[in-house]
Amino acid sequence: MAPDRVPTRCCVACRAQAPKDSLLRIVRDAEGAAAFDPTGRAAGRGAYVCSAACFERARERRLLERALRCRLGDEDYERVAEGLRGALERLSKTEE
Repeated sequence: MAPDRVPTRCCVACRAQAPKDSLLRIVRDAEGAAAFDPTGRAAGRGAYVCSAACFERARERRLLERALRCRLGDEDYERVAEGLRGALERLSKTEE
C-alpha cells in the first residue's frame, strides 16, 4: 500500500511549493468576487499565498488577478486582506 500523498500548491508570489493546508487560499466565487477562504474548500477558482508579505507582493504585481482570471478592485483586496489578517492572528495565538 502506498503512503498517503500530501497535496502541494504553489504560492503565486514567491512560487514556493508547500503543503496545501499550510498556505492561505484566496477564492473567486461564481459572481466574480474575491475573498479569503479559511477552509480551503470553498467553491470557485483559487490562488494561494504563503504569507502576508507574499499577498502584498501579489497585490502590487497583480498576480492574484492573473491567477484568479478576473479584475480585482480595491474593495476586493481589502476584503481579502481583512480575512488574511484574522487568519494570521489566529495562527500566531496558537503558536504561542
